[in-house]
Amino acid sequence: MRTVGFGGLTSKTREEIDNWQRRQANEGHLRNDWYEHFYTVHFQLGPDFYTGKRLLDIGCGPRGSLVWATSAVLRVGVDPLAESYRQFGTKDHRMSYVEGSGERLPVRDGSVDVVSSFNSLDHTDRHESVIDEIVRVLRPGGTFLLLVDINHPATDSEPVTLGWNIVDRFQPALELVSSTHFEHRGGVYQSAYKGTPFDHARGSERQGVLSAVFRKP
Repeated sequence: MRTVGFGGLTSKTREEIDNWQRRQANEGHLRNDWYEHFYTVHFQLGPDFYTGKRLLDIGCGPRGSLVWATSAVLRVGVDPLAESYRQFGTKDHRMSYVEGSGERLPVRDGSVDVVSSFNSLDHTDRHESVIDEIVRVLRPGGTFLLLVDINHPATDSEPVTLGWNIVDRFQPALELVSSTHFEHRGGVYQSAYKGTPFDHARGSERQGVLSAVFRKP
């Protein structure tokens, strides 16, 4: 997710687009086949969990993170670069892309059943505002799914360094259902997919990946 102006290409925006262009060149096309695994197997939620639900992915990128969820009634990805991502073929994805920021989600209060943020919370300039927005748009009984890098040095594209205690910021507005800490190896998705546990005895400042499920009371 980006928190940049939409009128021109800032260095932060250019870095993001360049990153996706490199990935597309390396992969041939931007794959999205692993997303279903994370939404279901990784978070221990069956495919039927999403039937009839309204899904919102914050900082969705151009891969088509929700195309797998064919039983949902609404699949929306919000990203400040949604229009720029059309060059990567997003118009062919069976989900909606909306240009907007996580700090001000273009969604009504309590209108979403499942919100997800995969490798996007540390991309924001004001993650506290994003958390408030997640709480606002979730309906009572709704679910929030989080995957995020922990203890990573800040960069232009990832300006926030988050610690393991980020889960505390969501509470008590959201109830923590489960959380798992993984060793960082090759990126947030690869680390969580391989499932190597994080050894806290070896130092709290080492890099890792946090996976968590929250529920709105």
